Amino acid sequence: MTNNEFINSLDQEFRKQANSRVAKAQSAYMRNQFDFYGLTTSKRRNIQQPLFKEYNLSLTPDLKKIIRRLWKKEEREYQYCAQELIFQNTQQFTPEYINLFEFMITHKSWWDTIDFLSPKLVGTYFNLYPEKKEDQVEKWLCSNNIWLQRSCLLFQLKYKHNLNTELLTHIIYSLLNSKEFFINKAIGWILREYSKTNSRWVVDFVEKTSLSKLSSKEALKFVRKNQN
Repeated sequence: MTNNEFINSLDQEFRKQANSRVAKAQSAYMRNQFDFYGLTTSKRRNIQQPLFKEYNLSLTPDLKKIIRRLWKKEEREYQYCAQELIFQNTQQFTPEYINLFEFMITHKSWWDTIDFLSPKLVGTYFNLYPEKKEDQVEKWLCSNNIWLQRSCLLFQLKYKHNLNTELLTHIIYSLLNSKEFFINKAIGWILREYSKTNSRWVVDFVEKTSLSKLSSKEALKFVRKNQN
């Protein structure tokens, strides 16, 4: 079975289950930046998962080609499908996969995909290839692309005790003067998440760092909740 057959089957099933009323609401929620079929997450997964198995995609050597084709399609469900497909096949990651992740981050960019790609794909990749981390992070920080920069902030989101505080400090200080909502929100988010592991470090960091009001508020949400 070919990659074309898989994508054609996916097209047919997505269209068959489309719901224009739900699609309109989904598009509005994403500020009308993307078209949707109107599939709920559970319905989409019920369609795609059997097709992943039917076409044996866990063994395909063309995974990267499939991901790129799905990413270029109009309806947002294809991007959700693509990122979940690749996350189910992290055993295929090679050093070159970072180029695919950069493509996914910088095309059809919005928070809904970035917040999956960063901790799940990029975070997993850097655990597999830690020698790639420093240069890639520096490249993305200097890119002036807010989604690559947000990815630098969020790839350690689920690292817990393995989070590199020295690297996180460098990343945050590199972005301190940003006026971008999605950057300042992400600074607060990664600090809030890490406060569940090391609250003292986060409190000390917030106290000595000139964070935006948004970042500071987000960073201390968990700490303050536990104090009440």
